[in-house]
Amino acid sequence: MSVETITLGCRLNMAESATMKRRLEAAGHRGDTIIVNSCAVTHEAVRQTRQAIRKAKRNAPEAKVVVTGCAAQIEPDTFRAMPEVDALIGNANKLDVAQIANAAKDLPGDVMTAPAPPVAAGFGNKVRSFVAVQTGCDHRCTFCTIPYGRGNSRSLAYDEVRRAVASELDRGAREIVITGVDITSYDDDGRKLGEMLQKLLVDEPRLQRLRLSSLDSIEMDGALYELLSGDERLLPHFHLSLQAGDDMILKRMKRRHSRAQAVAIVERLKAARPETTIGADIIAGFPTESEEMFFNSLKLIDDCDIIAAHVFPYSPRDKTPAARMPQLDRSVIKDRAARLRAKAFEHRMAWLRSMVGTTQGALIENNAKGHTDTFAPITVEGGKRGAYVMATITDANEKGLTGVIE
Repeated sequence: MSVETITLGCRLNMAESATMKRRLEAAGHRGDTIIVNSCAVTHEAVRQTRQAIRKAKRNAPEAKVVVTGCAAQIEPDTFRAMPEVDALIGNANKLDVAQIANAAKDLPGDVMTAPAPPVAAGFGNKVRSFVAVQTGCDHRCTFCTIPYGRGNSRSLAYDEVRRAVASELDRGAREIVITGVDITSYDDDGRKLGEMLQKLLVDEPRLQRLRLSSLDSIEMDGALYELLSGDERLLPHFHLSLQAGDDMILKRMKRRHSRAQAVAIVERLKAARPETTIGADIIAGFPTESEEMFFNSLKLIDDCDIIAAHVFPYSPRDKTPAARMPQLDRSVIKDRAARLRAKAFEHRMAWLRSMVGTTQGALIENNAKGHTDTFAPITVEGGKRGAYVMATITDANEKGLTGVIE
């Protein structure tokens, strides 16, 4: 009897999938079960979810297929109609063992009124582990369906966060990634994200490597900048939810930062720790985007020194205001996404090549492969799983760096 998870989308989903699997196995769950943890960020993500469900049932026809995640929450009828799906479970109930074990094709629970779920800590026995400290979102960006899938923002109490981190360290994790839907909105009775992380690093001295998942840059608090400049255990790579580089498009997206603020935030991060690297989400072809507006987003890659761009072709989603705005032709969207990706690739390769001949610290995660502190993929000959090494960089290509241990 086995429990298999198939995860699409974000790191929060990854953490929750690992938690579901671990809890079911610990409870002695009987029967082959495949849990598909879905994503709804784009039409493509929903299509990939359907494809994954069909493939899973084809490969294991006797297994029970349970579908959860944002796509199941937002479009339950889509998945209820699929003959391959045996059960649906909403995001509000996905970490409840009894709910998972007894799930049928009922409507998912109400995420808008659900309490904060138990701590989602994932990837046991992995070198890097994800710990979710928050779920949901209070903002209503005009392109985004996530609040309909996750509900409003709810934060986990600090004591629960600390217990989850300690549990992952007990399992052998060498690096913890704090994740959630909107972690910069974390609020535990007035304790914001930066202050919570400061306390965590004091209370858990075994935690020597701490990363953060995607951040809403405008919400970053002063304590976070203090931590970056004063504690090297907070690793210097930040993935920012920028979405666009044009002020009018940002306004129509209902984002809360301007282009100038995005650039200033990156400058502040690099002032706090010069080696800091930046990743970012950017949407190509948002409704009403002119060529000049697009150029401002393209230029943002240089202006914010983005070395890891996640480019999303705009995809209209039901229930969102942007879906009712004047749409661009799909060929234009596709072309702009390709141009953004090409620019991002060029910038990333220049960054990777700039490290050849330098010495970089790297955590080896598996099969001599890992990541540097600034989150460059690296292969280190002779690197042992879980080891932190200083490596001289000998080569760089589109897959990352190659290094030898000093």
